[in-house]
Amino acid sequence: MIERIRDIVIVGGGTAGWMTAAALSKVMAGTYNIRLVESDEIGIVGVGEATIPMIKLYNQALDLDENEFVRQTRGSFKLGIEFRDWGRIGDNYIHGFGKIGQDLGVVSFYHYWLKMHQAGKAAPLEDYSINTAACRHNKFMRAVTDRPKSPLADIAYAYHFDAGLYAQFLRRYGEARGVRRTEGKVVDVQLDGETGFVDAIVLDSGERIAGQLFIDCSGFRGLLIEQALKTGYTDWSHWLPCDRAVAVPSANAGPTTPYTRCTARSAGWQWRIPLQHRTGNGYVFSSHYISEDEAAATVLANLEGEALAEPRVLRFTGGKRNKTWHRNVYAIGLSSGFLEPLESTSIHMIQSAIARLTAFFPHAGFDQADIDECNAHANFEIDRIRDFLIMHYKATERDDSPFWDHCRTMEIPDSLQQRMDLFRSNGRVFREGNEMFAEVSWLQVMHGQRVPVAGYHPLVDVYPEAKIAEFLEGVRSVIGKCVEVMPGHDAFIARHCAISPETMAA
Repeated sequence: MIERIRDIVIVGGGTAGWMTAAALSKVMAGTYNIRLVESDEIGIVGVGEATIPMIKLYNQALDLDENEFVRQTRGSFKLGIEFRDWGRIGDNYIHGFGKIGQDLGVVSFYHYWLKMHQAGKAAPLEDYSINTAACRHNKFMRAVTDRPKSPLADIAYAYHFDAGLYAQFLRRYGEARGVRRTEGKVVDVQLDGETGFVDAIVLDSGERIAGQLFIDCSGFRGLLIEQALKTGYTDWSHWLPCDRAVAVPSANAGPTTPYTRCTARSAGWQWRIPLQHRTGNGYVFSSHYISEDEAAATVLANLEGEALAEPRVLRFTGGKRNKTWHRNVYAIGLSSGFLEPLESTSIHMIQSAIARLTAFFPHAGFDQADIDECNAHANFEIDRIRDFLIMHYKATERDDSPFWDHCRTMEIPDSLQQRMDLFRSNGRVFREGNEMFAEVSWLQVMHGQRVPVAGYHPLVDVYPEAKIAEFLEGVRSVIGKCVEVMPGHDAFIARHCAISPETMAA
């Protein structure tokens, strides 16, 4: 008879711990013992957090009310990311969620646009996406469901929110469904002498907590997956040279934009994440090219509103844990690896790790074939995200600082080189398997950062140029009219999910 796991121990809280606990409490419906151990004395990394649209699937799986979720986390909505000064100083483009244009025949819209763009006869690419066009006008609404052929049905969005408040929101959710929280610091990890599995953790209070499955959400420390099981770490800093971030919140200034902003600086990039009650800011940088004090001064000098706290420095090494799952320990969040938040992937990687855990959830015997396959899926995901992030640094003409000169000239993974070469030839992009970023994301960034394209899909020429021009103008015109009727982002929040004035002042 196959023995079931009964006792699950989550080590660490924060976003990763409480997303895991909340999801498992929903899926397991009280049939497993779920215990989360965290210490209020150990700070969490969470600052202002930006997400990608898949977070909606997680929230929907938990049956969360969207308006209440946004209100509780003091959040706003996100249609994409604005990139400033990446290809060249003065450049500005938006990587928007969702689709671009409408396909015609067997060829994607982008290639029709590309032919006309190369001939100097097309409007900017962002005019053909409801998401990017809405960003430029500070508009937002949820996708409509009663007009499937309208661009308003194509609106794809995510959120900006306070990660600490999100963790608290999910803690209340999980505890209401039986998750047992224990306050305390882990001072020892006890291993089985024969199997090497984790038997129990010991807290500073002396309490010993045993379990069958341990989930490591302890952050960069990797308390179980690394300190106890010595899994090892693959360092990607030769491709992703940023190893520090300095974060500071500021007062809101101006309207709440429905997008994250990433502005390239001399030794990295600065983020801006608008929430209802404040704006999150930070400078992700390489300590080889700028000091922590200089980075802090840079971000403070480029705030749009008054700083609300002293800058806080975070140190990291971009890379991945060699095994996300080893023996009876499964790592989620920063304990499994870290990629800088350039494309807002951190929470999605937590979410996808939880999805893999439920897909490969083990019996008490822990079949190695399941573990190996799960690790292969995790490696595929993070490797492809890594390539997408590296591309932002490689695809630049900037040589105005040693940092950018290094990024522009550095060697890149063969997998990324092949993808960029394919795009340069005829603008072709293909999604591999179920990798996170689809074709539309790759082409927006490569086009936005001036990767040159020699040709376009030959089947575009099936249609005469006049018909293509008419087709493009029809798409652009319809999207423009749709954006006109959309409410402003702040107006939408005020109507549906605004926090109270008392909360705003807190």
